[in-house]
Amino acid sequence: MSASEQREADSEKCLPTLDSDPTKCEDDLRNGDSTVEPNEKKAKTLVAEAEESVTDNETNVSGPVTDADNTQKTEVEETFISLRVAYNKTMYDVKISTSKTVSDLKLELQKLTGVPETLQKLMYKGKLNDATQIGQSGLIQGCKVLLIGSKVSDVVQVNKVPSKSDLQDDATETKSKEPLCEQTVHKKILDKGKPDSLMPGIKNVKESLPQMPLSGMVKQDGGNVRLTFKLETDELWIGTKERTHKLPMSTIKAVHSEAIKGQEEYSIVGFQTGTTLKSTLWVYWVPSQYVDAIKDTILGSFLF
Repeated sequence: MSASEQREADSEKCLPTLDSDPTKCEDDLRNGDSTVEPNEKKAKTLVAEAEESVTDNETNVSGPVTDADNTQKTEVEETFISLRVAYNKTMYDVKISTSKTVSDLKLELQKLTGVPETLQKLMYKGKLNDATQIGQSGLIQGCKVLLIGSKVSDVVQVNKVPSKSDLQDDATETKSKEPLCEQTVHKKILDKGKPDSLMPGIKNVKESLPQMPLSGMVKQDGGNVRLTFKLETDELWIGTKERTHKLPMSTIKAVHSEAIKGQEEYSIVGFQTGTTLKSTLWVYWVPSQYVDAIKDTILGSFLF
């Protein structure tokens, strides 16, 4: 074989393949080396590096997950609902996240109504608990919530020091430590006996207020009276045959009560609208199981 034919054969052997190193082939040709061994190990390494480079490029295109991305995702997933809150004959529209709590809702309402968070009670199919999340509270889009509570000025009025004349007027009612049912002013009403149309009473039991008015009771002049709790307007309606007195709950400073001796399933309940007992509206033969619910509805559990 001639020298030119030998070089041509060597050149064909050094054609690059997946298993060959082109640089090595060129060196072998220059050195006259006619035997070329494929570098399989190095070729596999090159392929692996190429695949890793492609993966890195894909990662760089998408970019790492940042806190901003997580925040944006959270904001997208957050759900809000709109509520209508009734307080003192005024409706307030409130938008709040379902991840917030009832306590957070109270803080928003404090800004709108001026009623401190700690003096608020929110009602929707029952009392809403502060720690409950809005999404778990049963509140739904557009529902109506009742706010019961007093502003600081109202609470201060309750604690206002009565004048000397007020104390003198009240002296006849406070001079004795006798139970209410044994005091003359109340005893003369009780001695007439229970009204025929009286609602059933239960002692040593606490129940929520019924949907219907409390009826069949009597007031100080002996006439029949019924109590209606208008939560949507925050009013207590005291009704008789002649008229209905609509009393704003925010004007009731205290609620007094005492079980009737010997008939503890019924109670005397008084609604105090001024600084002394003289301003109290007394109602007799109130079913005892509703007394705590009456106080809670009018004053909130924080005031009794």
